[in-house]
Amino acid sequence: MEVEVCASNPNSVLAAIEAGAHRLELCSELGIGGITPSYGFIKQTMKTATMPVNVLIRPRGGDFTYSDAEFEIMKTDIAVCKEMGCSGIVSGVLNDDQTIDTERTQTLIALSRPLSFTFHRAFDWTPDPYIALNSLIQLNVNRILTSGQEPSAEKGIFVLQRLKKLANGKVIILPGGGINAENISIFRQHGFDEIHCSAVMGHKTLPIQKISLNSPKFLDESYSYSTNVELLKSIIAQF
Repeated sequence: MEVEVCASNPNSVLAAIEAGAHRLELCSELGIGGITPSYGFIKQTMKTATMPVNVLIRPRGGDFTYSDAEFEIMKTDIAVCKEMGCSGIVSGVLNDDQTIDTERTQTLIALSRPLSFTFHRAFDWTPDPYIALNSLIQLNVNRILTSGQEPSAEKGIFVLQRLKKLANGKVIILPGGGINAENISIFRQHGFDEIHCSAVMGHKTLPIQKISLNSPKFLDESYSYSTNVELLKSIIAQF
């Protein structure tokens, strides 16, 4: 069984190397499900990594339906990853109804080649995972990262098993979400060849925190947040 480690900082990369992980998925901001890591982080990782490096291409948190400008950013980020010698791209696009946006996803896949392409956990938002599976098989993705449309892969094991059976080797079903040393045997027993995990443990770094810079109001995934012209004009007009 191969273990892919989701690494969001250099310390996680070094830990994955030391522990003998088989592949990295680089990202930033685990708290919002991950976004595209910085150029500097990717470049530094490529200097030190001893295993294949896949990179998450997701320009922001929230939903997976992107504006034209955001989509252009994604395409540029893929080109950068290819230039730096990364092994794979992890990405995907949904329509407003949360079905697979096959046209835009196909564009991303084509731009990624010859790198591998993993469709990320946007898959878990699709209304019918089996229809989504067939769409992604037709698009020739290499992997689908999914928790079986449950909060954790352990809870989604039934759907994961069925996806694996229906995939029939045409695409790798990559279980991810809450996988740890206590439950990994479940996935081994059911014949999964790869799993995705982060193995993150927090440690306190600040003895005293003056104020919090986190903004919980921005974490509602059913909303899209951006600067409002009228609100900004009302501020500027005060000068």
